[in-house]
Amino acid sequence: MTSSPDIAERQLAVVVVGHVDHGKSTLVGRLFNDTGMLPEGRAEAIRAMCERRGMPFEWAFLMDAFKAERDQGITIDTSQIWFKTAKRDYVLIDAPGHREFLRNMITGASAADAAILLIDAAQGVRQQSRHHGYLLHLLGVEQVAVIVNKMDMVDCAEKRFAEIRDAYRDYLAALGVRPAAFIPVVARDGDNLVERSARMGWYDGPTVVEALDAFQATRPAADLPLRLPLQDIYKFDERRILVGRIESGRLHVGDRLLFSPSNKTARVASIEAWNARQPPREAGAGESVGITLDEQIFVERGEIASHEDHPPIETTVFRARLFWMAREPLKAGAEATVRINTREFKAAVQAIERVVDTETLEEAAAEAVPRDGVADVIVRARGLVALDEYRMLKRTGRLVISDRGGIAGGGLVRMEGYPDQRRLVTPRSTNLTGVEHRIGRAMRAARNGHAGGVLWLTGLSGSGKSTLAMEVEQRLFQMGYQVYVLDGDNVRGGLSANLGFAPEDRAENVRRVGEVAALFADAGVVTISAFISPYRADRDRARQAARDTSFHEIYIKADLATCERRDPKGLYRKARAGQIADFTGISAPYEEPDKPELVVDTSNASVDESARAIVDYVVKHFALKG
Repeated sequence: MTSSPDIAERQLAVVVVGHVDHGKSTLVGRLFNDTGMLPEGRAEAIRAMCERRGMPFEWAFLMDAFKAERDQGITIDTSQIWFKTAKRDYVLIDAPGHREFLRNMITGASAADAAILLIDAAQGVRQQSRHHGYLLHLLGVEQVAVIVNKMDMVDCAEKRFAEIRDAYRDYLAALGVRPAAFIPVVARDGDNLVERSARMGWYDGPTVVEALDAFQATRPAADLPLRLPLQDIYKFDERRILVGRIESGRLHVGDRLLFSPSNKTARVASIEAWNARQPPREAGAGESVGITLDEQIFVERGEIASHEDHPPIETTVFRARLFWMAREPLKAGAEATVRINTREFKAAVQAIERVVDTETLEEAAAEAVPRDGVADVIVRARGLVALDEYRMLKRTGRLVISDRGGIAGGGLVRMEGYPDQRRLVTPRSTNLTGVEHRIGRAMRAARNGHAGGVLWLTGLSGSGKSTLAMEVEQRLFQMGYQVYVLDGDNVRGGLSANLGFAPEDRAENVRRVGEVAALFADAGVVTISAFISPYRADRDRARQAARDTSFHEIYIKADLATCERRDPKGLYRKARAGQIADFTGISAPYEEPDKPELVVDTSNASVDESARAIVDYVVKHFALKG
């Protein structure tokens, strides 16, 4: 059930993009002719077709695969064509330039190692040219050669070429993209494609073929960590065959695989093959495979198989840089179907952090992403999702948003400020037997006169959590309550002394505190936890540890400006100066509680008023009745 590696895995994939009618297909057709790569009789067939239709001869028809495209005069789907120079083999991906077909361009560019971007010399840098440049940047295509085509329409003037080169180079530089070359060409006539142009003697840079050969090959996908997204599970007799395409890495019989996000493991018993004398013992990136396991574990389509030492990220929330293509704007709070690899899941756009103007590259706050808009968004899934950051593994770090069966948007996965939740949800201890206490919660409550529980105070640094925690502790103690405060700084001096402030460390710190707070609550103590605890997922786990009913989330609310003005420890000032990394509210996210049991707004209320509100809440929910 294996297939040969996709040919694109062994060749350099180059996407050809540009505004409609800027000459992409003409460039490729003429390039084939001038390098001797055009199949025998193909040029004659194109000429005969043009004569039958009463049309002038066009090299573009080599790439236009569909009759409908020729009738409309625009390319409406991506086409791939294989090409070679004396140096190496290529697959050229012709991507549509028409505004309506940007989604197809994204499909083509997503598989590319490099790009050729065309600009019409007469029309100059258009809005679509900027869009295409931004999309290439968005998709991580870092190697770009810019072709200024139809130079004959401007009398092959060096001045016009320089104007376009300087304007577009400045735009790409603002994106952090350094183009490999700017090349003036007349694609129809072959100028500067393979041979240097006599009409543009002033140009001394590379030809198009030389620019192609100067592109650097990317790291082979087979050398990256193993990623096998499951496409389906087939049942033959008593065997269950797991099938999918290996996106990166290599797979061997006997390998122990981890399936994410279910976190189940098993060894590869066999790699299946049709009509093979001997079943293969290994497979690599680009191959579609079927495997059997040494034990019958239940896994589903959409899970990702990896080796245990290099697994994907598991998370319920992540960032994405998104290109939106649907007619209706994307609004914060909207629910959508998201696809990453072979897994589809429901998710909500938790927040739109900023919208990017692809013309000026200015960023601004917004409540919606318009059509053809680019934005940084936060996506929250309903359950754990396995994925990779795009900068680490491109093939498993892309996402697509679908709407009514069509593609509405696409983007790249980012995790800045958010932790990998894998270690937080994966049990490590085994062979454990819980000890049953002879003294139950009801007995402790009867002795104390109140139930035990967790008051989880969450909010930004400077919102007043610690101040209120200590004030409430004192008041409750004076009222006869068994009460104790777990404070962030105090816990980090002991229980979490070995943790730093990276997202994963912060999540682990909250996990530990949640478990300790749950034990205190089980002992009948009113436990006040004062932690920023910026992630909803971590607070949800603390709620689960405390058996939900005894967990009370209290949002100590204060806006960022108020907290910065207070800044009791000088932390905001240091964060603004870049002295503290991953600081909540500045360089790391804070996710406000979705449905807290109590909100105490300290922006306007005094310490006395705020503490009284919390004490009143405790008396109402913790004191025994009667």
